[in-house]
Amino acid sequence: MSESPPPTLDALTATAQQAARHKGLPPVHLWNPSYCGEIDMRIAADGTWFYNGTPIGRPALVRLFSTILRKDPERFVLVTPVERVGIVVEDAPFIGIDAERQDTQNGPLISITTNVGDVFELGPDHPLRFAPEATGGQRPYALVRGALEAKIARPVFYRMVEWAEERDGQIGLVSQGTFFPIIDSAALEHGA
Repeated sequence: MSESPPPTLDALTATAQQAARHKGLPPVHLWNPSYCGEIDMRIAADGTWFYNGTPIGRPALVRLFSTILRKDPERFVLVTPVERVGIVVEDAPFIGIDAERQDTQNGPLISITTNVGDVFELGPDHPLRFAPEATGGQRPYALVRGALEAKIARPVFYRMVEWAEERDGQIGLVSQGTFFPIIDSAALEHGA
């Protein structure tokens, strides 16, 4: 059985627009159409979306495609009810471009906004994790939806660190009652 050829950008846009008519985000986790192969689309490490090597300059189109993005076990895909195409994601598909903290009756609540307009609150359903960098530092990521993460932009993370607190020998962030450790207090004291 051969794969269908990947759709053109116009065809993918049209089916994505039909899928976007759902209230809220389309239920991409429920769709399992045939795999149509790879499309020449790439999300660069800085969050820029490219098609055929050219940046997609229309934010509304990037937002539309972001709503039909899914991470399958073998690859990132754009999925509609009728087609599924693979794309390249260099790092995380989204970038956390803003963060806000508010004090609530239940403690701190940290909200993250992504480069494609998703807004979510760090907590048990949207955890924060850290991946080691080649420089020895830590790169922060937060789960946005499904298996899709946002890399937190460095200036945003620096602002978030100002909200950090110490618990049980760890410096970390608290949101929705969940503590996300960043670094051991002892390591910070010793200049690590």
